[in-house]
Amino acid sequence: MRYFSLALCVSGLLIAAVSTADAKGCIKGAVVGGVAGHYAGHHAVIGAIGGCIAGRHLAKKRMQADPPPHQ
Repeated sequence: MRYFSLALCVSGLLIAAVSTADAKGCIKGAVVGGVAGHYAGHHAVIGAIGGCIAGRHLAKKRMQADPPPHQ
């Protein structure tokens, strides 16, 4: 449980470090990666960091494929 809370802290710092527009997908990816890393040998922090990076990458690809409508 200590690693999971550490992963949440690290993901919070990652989110604070990037702007809100760049954080798309990072929160969900960090949570999923943190949980998966915790169950795969107590590597929640590494999983959260990897999940954040993968989530941002997928969100960016999705945004390029289908841009939002302009207001």
